[in-house]
Amino acid sequence: MIEVKHLTVKYNVKEAQAALDDINFTVESGERIALIGANGAGKSTLLLTLIGVLPPSSGDLCVDGIPVKKDTLREIRRRMGLVFQNPDDQLFMPTVEEDIAFGQRNYGLDEETIQKRTAAVLESLDISRLEHRLAHHLSGGEKRLAALAGVLVMEPAILLLDEPGSFLDPRSRRNLISILSGLSQTMVIATHDFYLAQKLCSRVILLAEGRICADGPAEEVLGDAALLEENGL
Repeated sequence: MIEVKHLTVKYNVKEAQAALDDINFTVESGERIALIGANGAGKSTLLLTLIGVLPPSSGDLCVDGIPVKKDTLREIRRRMGLVFQNPDDQLFMPTVEEDIAFGQRNYGLDEETIQKRTAAVLESLDISRLEHRLAHHLSGGEKRLAALAGVLVMEPAILLLDEPGSFLDPRSRRNLISILSGLSQTMVIATHDFYLAQKLCSRVILLAEGRICADGPAEEVLGDAALLEENGL
């Protein structure tokens, strides 16, 4: 479960405008939530704050009852994984295998376990063929799946995904939607892709200028043309 209470984030304390302003919501275990909003609405900022990359200016943020703060980040990141919008920001080791192994080694897993978990996640995403490929030689869809594999191999209970459909052709997008729909994790998905949101999420949170202006069933929020138009969508 994620609990967010009166969360405010400012990139600069001297700025009057907050990137996130008094945000309140709860995500129950197993929920899939689409986070929508125009560019600059605060979607990526919220994901980065949830996983502890950006510190809150004020408010409370808990994951499974654990406050998100500097001395709990290791435990928080055992429970929650973030897939970045641009996979090139996430893939930094020479090969796909090494990239997927990196987080496991960082958490002190033994090499036999790392090999087994790496092989299993590659097989589950049907990308075993990419194991020894150079990351910068992959297509956009392959990079997306390799980045997802690097997160899934850590077995998080919660997935945060920032624009997962970006950089993908239609077939790769459909494949990604199919893969994500088969996962059991709780998900918070920042997206402009309403088709993806409808296929994967039962609930939508609409952000505008750092504030929540709608939070409800996906069909209801995405079907409100006036609300979407009013908020730049």
